Amino acid sequence: MTEDEFDAFYAAAFPRLTGQLYAFTGDLGEAQDVVQEAFVRAWDRRRKLLADEAPEAWIRTVAMRLAVSRWRRARRWLELVRRTPPQESTPGPGPERAALVAALRQLPEAQRMAVVLHHLCDLSVEQVASETGAPVGTVKARLSRGRAALARHLAVDEAEAEEPAWREGGRVG
Repeated sequence: MTEDEFDAFYAAAFPRLTGQLYAFTGDLGEAQDVVQEAFVRAWDRRRKLLADEAPEAWIRTVAMRLAVSRWRRARRWLELVRRTPPQESTPGPGPERAALVAALRQLPEAQRMAVVLHHLCDLSVEQVASETGAPVGTVKARLSRGRAALARHLAVDEAEAEEPAWREGGRVG
């Protein structure tokens, strides 16, 4: 089967096979997926398919087997999930992490990227430069400015958290 013949066969058979597999699976998206996968597998053996004189039957069989395999995998996964006890809920981020994220959001994007890549992803200055496409000197400047800005933002947040009671509206008497 030539490429043109295969394309014509695909155009004619795909809707019909999808309809048949839709009846089999009950899910149009699943039917389209397995028929498409069967056609992908048929592409490699398109010359043999013409000799078999039943290419549509071969593709339908492959698609049905794929659908059954997906059902089995889904059933095994569901059984595994049912047997596995639910995990305890993970606590949210602490106040320090929330303050850091808030402070990082206030940095310009280039500084934020340099700080995150260098300090949180443990990349060297040279690796950050390579990944961002910036010169090493520029990365060093971004890191310096970013750390200074973070220190200011975090110091302000810390100072606001430690306001004395008399600043909250109470009187000193």
